[in-house]
Amino acid sequence: MGLLAGMDWRLLIFGGDKMVDYWAEVIIIGGGATGVGLLRDLSMRGVTALLLEQGDLAHGTSSRFHGLLHSGARYAAKDPLSAAECAVENSILKRIAPSCIVECGGWFVQMAEDDPEYTENWLQKCAEASIDLREIPLQDAYAQEPLLRRDAVRVFEVPDAAVDGFKLVWANAHSAAAYGGVYKTYHQVEKLVREGNRITGVCGRLVRTGEPFKAMSAVVVNAAGAWAPELAATVGVTLDVVADKGTLLAFNQRLFQRVINRLRAPGDGDIFVPHESITVFGTTSQSVNSPGDNVPAVADVEKLMKLGEGLLPEIERFRVIRAFAGVRPLYKETQSDPKAPDKGREVSRGFAIIDHQEQGVSGFLSIVGGKFTTYRLMAERTADQVTHKLGKFLPCRTAEETILPEISPALKELAQKVLPWGAVTKMLERAGSEAEGILHDIESDSAKGQMLCECEMVSLAEVEKTVADEDVHCLSDIRRKTRLGMGTCQGAFCGYRALPLLRREKNKYAPFREELRSFLDQRWKGIRPVLWGAQLRETELARGIYGGLLRFGEGSTCPRDRRK
Repeated sequence: MGLLAGMDWRLLIFGGDKMVDYWAEVIIIGGGATGVGLLRDLSMRGVTALLLEQGDLAHGTSSRFHGLLHSGARYAAKDPLSAAECAVENSILKRIAPSCIVECGGWFVQMAEDDPEYTENWLQKCAEASIDLREIPLQDAYAQEPLLRRDAVRVFEVPDAAVDGFKLVWANAHSAAAYGGVYKTYHQVEKLVREGNRITGVCGRLVRTGEPFKAMSAVVVNAAGAWAPELAATVGVTLDVVADKGTLLAFNQRLFQRVINRLRAPGDGDIFVPHESITVFGTTSQSVNSPGDNVPAVADVEKLMKLGEGLLPEIERFRVIRAFAGVRPLYKETQSDPKAPDKGREVSRGFAIIDHQEQGVSGFLSIVGGKFTTYRLMAERTADQVTHKLGKFLPCRTAEETILPEISPALKELAQKVLPWGAVTKMLERAGSEAEGILHDIESDSAKGQMLCECEMVSLAEVEKTVADEDVHCLSDIRRKTRLGMGTCQGAFCGYRALPLLRREKNKYAPFREELRSFLDQRWKGIRPVLWGAQLRETELARGIYGGLLRFGEGSTCPRDRRK
């Protein structure tokens, strides 16, 4: 039986104390894919669960990656367990979240300088991990991907796909809420509450107001990713997690129609992932001291541009609109193996669920490591342990039940009637359950169908609905939910267009200039390392708009075009 089976856990843990802001059977700390996936899983099993996130959902690692839904092939040769897990989860996620995934497929390309022995070993390991693949004749490969370097030796197709991290995380959150799950954004947990050897809750503050809060529970799950060691340290628990920074580039066009991987041992600059009208290329690997160290460096950009020539000749003639970086939380298994590697690509991409009862602290678990592709499996395994502790032995259903309801033919017909053709699918998938209300708003007032963001096809009605959302507090939150500002102009035009809508909810948002400056600063962080050619010219136009017309301060001067 579970530790708390048959007991009133609220009385057991804190004696019925009502001086708390929140209570739940389980508190989850961290609003990335794993944390939100766990919230959905527990809620579907009938467990009362509360998720606390220090920022917006998916503002960390779960949105700062290349958006690759792994087939498992990348890790087949070196990490067969992770490869097999990815292969299974790839298939499950395509079935339960089709609107968040584009099944573009993927190729592994062996070039003349790549080791043929590695290829043969990789083929064997893929077969052992049950990863479907087939060889593509070179003539067909060049016809289908004309930009691919012309001295390839062999090309293999695998079931890689592209996944929208923002969309999938929010879809899980909405599904969890439908089952009674609760999530609170901008709630920063500062420490765990410990009574004797048991963790009974958490204390923290509201990020936007500084107001303190307290939440109590029977079990606390640490799903804070790269921040997990800091949280565990508040009760004297050590977690061996490597903070590994990876930098990526976003090109303003779809360079390839499918994911293109270099067929060799995983390294820097060997993956191109197409996402609708853009392409993400990366990544690098560098150990950092802080999970907040996610500012892309010019040196990393230059390194990636050079490495990219290995798959895409003349890469410099294509426009890069942005660089961005995320910090991967890699689990270093030093407790079981003191000689385990502790640097970047040498660390396993597997995950671990740690019950800290072994370290003398009960009621506290951490889920660390893993990949976005395996988030659902990580959540399932964690939920199994949590429910066992609670004495609730209910099976997991997240692999069978779809996350988002299917879009009805009537809704599609209405969207086609009131929206431009290119915006129909984008909006329906992005808005989810709110799509019907947005479409009816446009139907009753055609002016609300105006596109505030032409790059990502975001209408006035969609932004208006998002502005009023209780989970949205700033322009960057609006960006994460609608993609406003994530296209080629990087917010130069749509940023100021959205501002008048904030006035209607003025108590939620910062003053006009402060809000816009914060939004532009976030965009500038990724633009600065790629200021050459067309992107430099676009930035000068943006400076003209905000510095000249809107009278913003000039700020730092853009560097010269270093690639003339």
